[in-house]
Amino acid sequence: MSTVRRRFLRAAAAGAGVVTAAPAIVRAQQATTWRCQSMWSAAELTYKCFEDFCERVKAASNGRLVLQPFAAGAVTGVFETLDAVSAGVLQAHSSAPVYWTGKDAGLAMLGDLVFGYQHPWQAEAWYYHKGGLQMLRQAYAKYNVYPVGVSWWGVETVVSKKPLAKMEDFKGVKVRSPQGMTAEILSKLGASIVVLPGGEVYSALDKGVVDAADWGTLSMNQRMGFHEVAKSPTKLFHSMPVQEFTVNMDAWKKLPDDLKALLATAVREWTWDQVQRVAVDDARVAAELGAKGVTPVVWNDAEMAKVRTLAERTWEEWSKKTPMAKSAYDSQVAWLKDLKVIG
Repeated sequence: MSTVRRRFLRAAAAGAGVVTAAPAIVRAQQATTWRCQSMWSAAELTYKCFEDFCERVKAASNGRLVLQPFAAGAVTGVFETLDAVSAGVLQAHSSAPVYWTGKDAGLAMLGDLVFGYQHPWQAEAWYYHKGGLQMLRQAYAKYNVYPVGVSWWGVETVVSKKPLAKMEDFKGVKVRSPQGMTAEILSKLGASIVVLPGGEVYSALDKGVVDAADWGTLSMNQRMGFHEVAKSPTKLFHSMPVQEFTVNMDAWKKLPDDLKALLATAVREWTWDQVQRVAVDDARVAAELGAKGVTPVVWNDAEMAKVRTLAERTWEEWSKKTPMAKSAYDSQVAWLKDLKVIG
């Protein structure tokens, strides 16, 4: 055997050894496991979307990063997850900035600019290309947490016992609404606001405690049974809350750069997977309701322009509450003007 051939065979054998050892090296790497609680109950499609996101991260990282999902309330209360992530009880959560408005009014501006955006892409563009995500990260830094990215589930729908086709129709209506800007604007329309947990809304509608409810999209409201007792769904582009995937800062810093990049990409994929799956489900429910003679009311452009004028005054009032609120207000109003949503 020639000297050249012997060298070639030795090199090939060495190379084969490297290839054979590669899986062992991957297996030997320590997996990072994070406990992550969602804001959604296990019955919701949005929770299934979150579970699928966690599975994709595990697969894409070859098991190096494992996100262990928990439904709402499984580890801690829905309104306690930010503190739990801050303390490291959870390593991450999927929640909404509007839940923490009591910590800073600016989180209302960052979390849901009510009566503003008409589609998730508009809000996502602001977050990723107009500085919104940087603002959220600055706002959360004091809590020792890091928002990796944001997502949406779609424009929400109001359910009511009578049609709400224009601003005047809200006068005297008892509406279940979350606290904050939405409640404030609906109050200015003449509605009487009742704050209730989501689990109590069906009973409240059924018993007449409330006449209408602001909860979720068409299909989300259908799963809650709301259309059985409130047969007038209305889409008035009033609410499209932001959902964030936020990580404990210490856990984030320990993560290798390639897994940080992988996670950021996976969050953006999760965003549109969720938006589209909820939209498909909304279309299905719209068809089912239509077959039963229930047709959602969609406000026309003229009526939307009128209510946005009222909303703009409310945004401005809220912008004076904190420096963060002012920054989020100025930036989003400029973007909405670029989009020709407001004048």
